[in-house]
Amino acid sequence: MSVLSTPFDASAGAAAARRAAPAAPSARAAAAAGPALEALGVAKSFLSGAVRVQVLQQLSVAVCPGELTLISGPSGCGKSTLLSLLSGLQSPDAGRVRALGEDLGRMDRRRLERFRLHHTGFVFQGFNLFPALTAVEQVQLPLGYLGLSDRQSEERARQVLDEVGMGHRAESRPAQLSGGEKQRIAIARALAKEPQLLFADEPTSALDADNGQRVVDILHRIARTHGTTVLCVSHDPRLVRHADRVLTMEDGAIRSDWRQPAPESAGPAARRPTVPPSDSDPEDFSR
Repeated sequence: MSVLSTPFDASAGAAAARRAAPAAPSARAAAAAGPALEALGVAKSFLSGAVRVQVLQQLSVAVCPGELTLISGPSGCGKSTLLSLLSGLQSPDAGRVRALGEDLGRMDRRRLERFRLHHTGFVFQGFNLFPALTAVEQVQLPLGYLGLSDRQSEERARQVLDEVGMGHRAESRPAQLSGGEKQRIAIARALAKEPQLLFADEPTSALDADNGQRVVDILHRIARTHGTTVLCVSHDPRLVRHADRVLTMEDGAIRSDWRQPAPESAGPAARRPTVPPSDSDPEDFSR
């Protein structure tokens, strides 16, 4: 199965582990048949001191499989909260969340953890790397939980590091790496599991222009060549140009839903009318 553009064979250990995942068969079938992710009338609020702040209220959205979908909007609009709900990191106060055809609200904690292990990858703004581990060890870490041996996980880790352009830094620790290199290692760690769903929360906001563009290109290739559903929260305008779909949020609601036009060669049936996204975001992303 290809992670980016270079194919490699999944090991027997990984295949056996995936077959053992309770949600795997129905999840794969559902992903092919309908939306990869759905929020159905979800609501979420948080306590701020003595005041309860409503972040999301009766929000519904469906995310298509095999696409790069960007959620954009001002700080505090609820976009990161929506990503947390869709990924199962948080539960809604009301409504339902479905991922790969599975109702996350019906899963107990253990089953939800196994679902995330086998089907999801996460990339965060802060990288979340362990200071004492080398790059290859960072990528190997989640593979042991999938049943791969040390040899198998190291082979997989080095292949994925090569694919994100970090093979030459396999023995480096985080203190020896730039921000862009750390983020590419974090992406490699997420991709090593060959997830069907990849969630990215502000993956480029801490990076300079060159490194940010590299990360954008990688996320774009993941959706295009591997068929992964990539859901990204970001202000970065570079992601708008690469996204298949842009959802703009404000005050806990989706205000616009814009999709890239299909190529002319796809024919009239595949092309959809579009409204160009706003480029008036007040924040400066040149840093």
